[in-house]
Amino acid sequence: MSATEIFVAHRNLLFTVAYEMLGSAADAEDVLQETWLRWAAVDLGEVEHQRAYLVRITTRLALTRLRTLRRRKESYVGPWLPEPLLTTPDVAENVELAESVSMAMLLVLETLGPTERAVFVLRDVFGLEYDEIAAAVDRNPAAVRQIAHRARGHVAARRPRQVVSPAETRDALGAFQRAVETGDLQGLLDILAPDVILLTDGGGVVQAALEPVEGAERVAGILSRITAAVSLRPAEINGYPALLVHFDDELSAVLAIQLENGRITGLYAVRNPEKLSRITQQTPVTR
Repeated sequence: MSATEIFVAHRNLLFTVAYEMLGSAADAEDVLQETWLRWAAVDLGEVEHQRAYLVRITTRLALTRLRTLRRRKESYVGPWLPEPLLTTPDVAENVELAESVSMAMLLVLETLGPTERAVFVLRDVFGLEYDEIAAAVDRNPAAVRQIAHRARGHVAARRPRQVVSPAETRDALGAFQRAVETGDLQGLLDILAPDVILLTDGGGVVQAALEPVEGAERVAGILSRITAAVSLRPAEINGYPALLVHFDDELSAVLAIQLENGRITGLYAVRNPEKLSRITQQTPVTR
């Protein structure tokens, strides 16, 4: 196989690695462009394990980009949310993959340091061996084991306490959509958890709440005021059912939810236009 064929065969995997490390499809694509340039200059005769080599290049470049992004996020206007992806139906069928790219999990990964995030993604999501990860993050295998253990504990303490199936999410989202569309305030209060949190990401470009909105009554009050102005359309976003919010037939936001015990505990509304450009076509992700 040529260098191009090998890269194309692994492209979806490399994109998923970069995306889970960065939470940004645009930045993941930039990383893949840089990965290709480096891969094209490699003597293939000296590469024993092509997949591991490509993942190593991608990880190193993503780590560099992640450190830059962290500085950029410090000056971001309002809450920062991952860039949503319109995913294919097969992603939802793979529970582990769907959870790993879900909005809720990507927000948990944001609480890890760059190296911890890389180690967790490579080990717990993609199942790489410790020596392979060590080569990618420039640490020895023993140190990587310690980092993985620490990152795993950190994620376990913050991730949703139960794995929710797409079917459960779809049912809750249907009840939520009906309540919003009919202006049913009590219906909203019934589906929202008492301590629900609404995060809206406008990036300082469009109107959005600059602070998290907490509590069912406050969140329901905001949602009940927008019912007449918008239309809601179901979609598969990051492996789970979500809603596309349209205003005057134009995409205004992507709304994803986090569900626990049958009630919505988190609402994530991405309104920043720069993060909505990929919603016009499906993005393949894989392990």
